[in-house]
Amino acid sequence: MQDAQRGAQPNPERLLQMGMAFWASKTLLSAVELGVFTQLATGPRTADDLVQALALHPRGALDFLDTLVALNLLSREGGFYANADDADFFLDRNKPSYVGGLLEMANARLYPFWGSLTEALRTGLPQNESKHGGNVFETLYSDPARLRGFLQAMSGVSMGAAHAIARQFPWSEYRTFIDIGAAQGALPVQVALAHPHLTGGGFDLPVVGPVFDAYVAAHGLQDRLRFYPGDFFKEPCPSADVLVMGHILHDWDLPQKLELLAKCHAALPAGGALIVYDAIIDDERRQNAFGLLMSLNMLIETPGGFDYTGAQCCAWMRQAGFATARVEPLVGAESMVIATK
Repeated sequence: MQDAQRGAQPNPERLLQMGMAFWASKTLLSAVELGVFTQLATGPRTADDLVQALALHPRGALDFLDTLVALNLLSREGGFYANADDADFFLDRNKPSYVGGLLEMANARLYPFWGSLTEALRTGLPQNESKHGGNVFETLYSDPARLRGFLQAMSGVSMGAAHAIARQFPWSEYRTFIDIGAAQGALPVQVALAHPHLTGGGFDLPVVGPVFDAYVAAHGLQDRLRFYPGDFFKEPCPSADVLVMGHILHDWDLPQKLELLAKCHAALPAGGALIVYDAIIDDERRQNAFGLLMSLNMLIETPGGFDYTGAQCCAWMRQAGFATARVEPLVGAESMVIATK
């Protein structure tokens, strides 16, 4: 509009790039699925080597690899392809820093479901497994391999926030903590590693227990972190000085959100704290595009879930009985809301 007012010819490039952004997205997702970055983590390879190792058809292979170069996911020198630094660190399946589990889930599940966004906007109904009579959590949790992949994906999406919460929250003032909906245990492990005086654990459905225990043991923290089995809609939350809920609250409708916050309030001692973290939407709903897109993802994935602003979360916390609530940014699109009892 401003360019048009100044007499400049409008340029459609931004709109076309955004509209066709799924091309680049699916190229990255397929590269993760194929294991491109894991293959290259051991050193540069030629196109012929990669074609053979990845079982690619030669017709599209060179375009595929050079697209990854143009997207700055790979480099190419003297006919040898290599990982970009961030791709090597985060997308090699053999590294503990691997976040590709989330992208694997996006590729296998979210990518096709988002093709029905228009239908979701018109009907208000989920477009995932539940569209055909299934249940997203039952589907994910019924198969051990699928469950492990989902929990690893949750670790990937939570790791940045986990590091930030371990640094920013005043843990020296508390002795115990429990992560509600802990998944694999990424946050409890990072907090416990950073603060040796703390003990605690994670609360999740019983089927998650073996995965949580194995992850905690791999970090040598089994003496300080334990698994608490349960369903937070059917049982009370376990008690600790600090409770944490990350990427949980946005899954549910408003009455369920309020129920979970009330359960956390009841489980905390006087002076205890609740940390809720998500891709908290800015109060003006103008800046955090990822948080707003995540809310659209909840439209596709859940019957009533939605993401929310910091002001909304603070108001819900006070409604649940908390004395104070404040918002602190974490990393990227993530923020935490801290409430005290």
